[in-house]
Amino acid sequence: MLRFAEEVMLLLLDDQGERFLRVPDWSLRYALGGAVLMDLAMEDRIDTDLEKLMLVDSTPLDDDILDPLLAEIVQESERLEPDTHDSRFWVERASARSDEIREAAINRLIARGILERREDRFLWVFRSRRYPVVDGTAEREVKLRILELLFSNMIPTPRDVVIICLADACGIFSELLTRRELANVTPRIRDLRQLDLIGQAVTAAVWDIEVSLAKVIRPHFA
Repeated sequence: MLRFAEEVMLLLLDDQGERFLRVPDWSLRYALGGAVLMDLAMEDRIDTDLEKLMLVDSTPLDDDILDPLLAEIVQESERLEPDTHDSRFWVERASARSDEIREAAINRLIARGILERREDRFLWVFRSRRYPVVDGTAEREVKLRILELLFSNMIPTPRDVVIICLADACGIFSELLTRRELANVTPRIRDLRQLDLIGQAVTAAVWDIEVSLAKVIRPHFA
């Protein structure tokens, strides 16, 4: 099964593999950080509410994308009073590793045979609407899954809800959809976001950080 960071990078890659969609750099950094937190939650290593993030299980996952942040959470839990940091703190902390997360995600996609790196371009190896077999299962392309969910009344899986939260948080939908399409599916996105508590927490953290950055950057251009 692909990690959320891998699927975020696939969402950003255009159909020709010529380029990654342009989203604000800080948004992508925080989305990749949020992706790691969401995978840790899916693996029952952490839990969160809208106020704090809690360590549930400190056992490493033998995963170079997830284990570094898990180790930091464990270290903080041992050093400080438990549960003193909220999701925003950990999104910011994880975003510091975003370059490593991005490269690890891309390298995994290449190793899985989903992408091919060629002279700084990334090409789809399989042009069918399914990825090659990963862990014994052929997975449908993330972009197709998510767009189908947004334009239908299909019931999403928990994983797809997470991807929708991440994509919405870093502005991917505004790049994938026309303005009219985005306006039509915005209520659907809002409804789906409510289905996942950690998704709500991480999305709120990303938006809060972006608002804070905007307040710092805006005076320089006033």
